[in-house]
Amino acid sequence: METATIIVIFVSSLLLGITTYSVYTAFGPASKNLRDPFEEHED
Repeated sequence: METATIIVIFVSSLLLGITTYSVYTAFGPASKNLRDPFEEHED
């Protein structure tokens, strides 16, 4: 494979991994421990 193809595959895999981890953190089992500052304050 050419170097450019390998770089594109690496960057794409990295972005997909970061996105997957972010979605898992936001909506997965650990999300119950996250606090929402907007729900803590009454208007």
